[in-house]
Amino acid sequence: MGPSPVVTNSTLFNTSQADAIVSALQILPTDNAWNEDISRRPLLSNSAAMVTQVFNDLASTRRTLRPFQEMNFVIVPNSQALVPINFVDYPDESDPSPYPIPANMAVELWPGQTQGQTLYDWQRDANAWGGDRHAIILQPGTGKLWEMWQAQLIVTTNQTNWQAANGALFNITNNALRPAGWTSADAAGLSMFAGLVRFDECERGMVEHAIRLVVARTRRTYIYPATHYASTSTNANQPAMGQRFRLNSFFVIPANWTKQEKAILLALKKYGALVADNGGFFSISVAPDDRWPAGAFDHLSSISVTNFEVIQTTGPTQGPRSPGVPLVNAAADQIVPLGQSVQLQGAVLYTNTTPLATRWQLYSGPGTVTFSDANQTNSTATFSAAGVYTLMLSASNGVHTTAFDAVVITVQDTLRLTIARSGANVALGWTGGRSPYTVQACADLAIGQWTSILTTNGTNARVPMPTTARFFRVRSN
Repeated sequence: MGPSPVVTNSTLFNTSQADAIVSALQILPTDNAWNEDISRRPLLSNSAAMVTQVFNDLASTRRTLRPFQEMNFVIVPNSQALVPINFVDYPDESDPSPYPIPANMAVELWPGQTQGQTLYDWQRDANAWGGDRHAIILQPGTGKLWEMWQAQLIVTTNQTNWQAANGALFNITNNALRPAGWTSADAAGLSMFAGLVRFDECERGMVEHAIRLVVARTRRTYIYPATHYASTSTNANQPAMGQRFRLNSFFVIPANWTKQEKAILLALKKYGALVADNGGFFSISVAPDDRWPAGAFDHLSSISVTNFEVIQTTGPTQGPRSPGVPLVNAAADQIVPLGQSVQLQGAVLYTNTTPLATRWQLYSGPGTVTFSDANQTNSTATFSAAGVYTLMLSASNGVHTTAFDAVVITVQDTLRLTIARSGANVALGWTGGRSPYTVQACADLAIGQWTSILTTNGTNARVPMPTTARFFRVRSN
């Protein structure tokens, strides 16, 4: 992902600067439930009954997937000033004030769904729209993530201050949950930011995490990674908070749908969606980014609830968090001549009994790579052109997060030098290597004192004929 950009100012989500920051972040560990590949997980025994129940709990006009543009966020530097905030409904289940609230903190729905209201007016709810008014603050430098429900800027003659129903602090660098039984800004006690569909990831072609899901009714329990329920129902066919739905593998994503729709549907097949709240729809959360093109999500509302299934979820020490994760070592970097096969010396440390699949692949480089057997750790590789290549060795057992390691292979085109008299000069010519080239001379090989006499991007040079014995060589960049 590259180094994370340094955050120096509070940055709103709907900007290229925010895109660059979140694109370079590892948002929650790779084995976190939100990042878990569940495409091969078995179905819950009552999956069909649960899907039918979710379908029946909705009004007849609301039984399809709805993308709601709602949750937004602001990114702040480590130096962001802390601001007091008053929690009015659930102070006993809130992480204490103060929070690093910037003047430009976005509140749910702004700007894409607020009909042109200024951010300041929307923060104050000047037109009394009400609503859930979630707010999210991300501080990449510390890994901290603050989320609020019913956030509002209260402005009176004497003072200006923030208040919210509650507030929750997460850390994107670990798998820590809210205390058991505690809510968050979401009813399930989950992070909203973790499941939000963002502009930057849709631009890359795939949402690489599970998506926040709202259903009409849930039952009175929660399962990992949720920590809170919001129901009195004991109906086993109603989903628990934290229940994971998956788009059926047989659902064919139409080629003519938008890249945003494809990015979301690919995620729903690989990572699924986690039930986070009750509402009147079968809906997922999308950032209300004013850069979305018109019609970006129109086709999604044609997908029925019946195209989904419910999987058996994993617990805190199961799935990718269970013992026996494979460890990959792609071995030391190498420098090799062009045209010579390279012996790859990868290795995998693995103590699990689940079948393991290993694979070499080209990550970057100026040409193509041919592997003798890409599925063997000790494969050989040949390269089509000189340059620097990065090869990736992966190991996957379908349970743990796929493990990767890289090796850098520098392929050098061998220099070949010719020398001949040319009148009063010595004519030098060479092939191979890369410019710039340095021509050097030496009077005594035993001493080996080489002197640079010319630097050129060309592949030939003429130098005056020496009066005594002289040796020449060419060095490549």
